[in-house]
Amino acid sequence: MANTASARKRARQAEKRRLRNKSYKTRFKNAVKKVLKAIEQGDRENIEELLRQAISAIDKAAQKGVIHKNQAARRKSRLMTKVNAFLAQK
Repeated sequence: MANTASARKRARQAEKRRLRNKSYKTRFKNAVKKVLKAIEQGDRENIEELLRQAISAIDKAAQKGVIHKNQAARRKSRLMTKVNAFLAQK
């Protein structure tokens, strides 16, 4: 445990940030999982809306500093590749 007052404050701040970051990260991971599940089930009607929500969640996480902007770009790119491959099928 931290000994100084400043270290105790840092620990409190870090815990608040960890919980906030966790919620953003969970939100975008769940959004991505919904898109992947829609691809798996062949749900063409909802996939574009789910993709839009997932990209928004990924961008929000990057904007808040939860993930790096390059990681956000990479995740969006890989997701778009999977969606486009799915939509290209007959």
